[in-house]
Amino acid sequence: MDEVEAAHSAAPAGDNIFARILREEIPTKFIYQDDQCVAFHDVAPQAPVHFLVIPRKPIAMLSDAEDADEQLLGHLMVVARKLAKEQGLDKGFRLVLNNGKHGAQSVYHLHLHVLGGRQMHWPPG
Repeated sequence: MDEVEAAHSAAPAGDNIFARILREEIPTKFIYQDDQCVAFHDVAPQAPVHFLVIPRKPIAMLSDAEDADEQLLGHLMVVARKLAKEQGLDKGFRLVLNNGKHGAQSVYHLHLHVLGGRQMHWPPG
């Protein structure tokens, strides 16, 4: 199944793989964790380096974030920047946040994709 098909079949509400990872029901090797978020390598990488940064707070998608989430959203980006440096992405990286069906979101728990280790192309989609 490609990304678009996965997005069209994804359930926008309810339990999902990231919630199960956060509850430690699915063993995951975190490359980072704190009281606000965790990060781990993507199981289906789309670049030589591909990891996810997800908040512990269950926000389905960016469109559902509230103004009170501003600090958390900024924290996710700061963590992504720091981990990109640690992962050797000194020449650059791409930060992707899919939102909703047309944004090809396939898991309805907010998450940032950090991709790098190769030249990214434009336009992406």
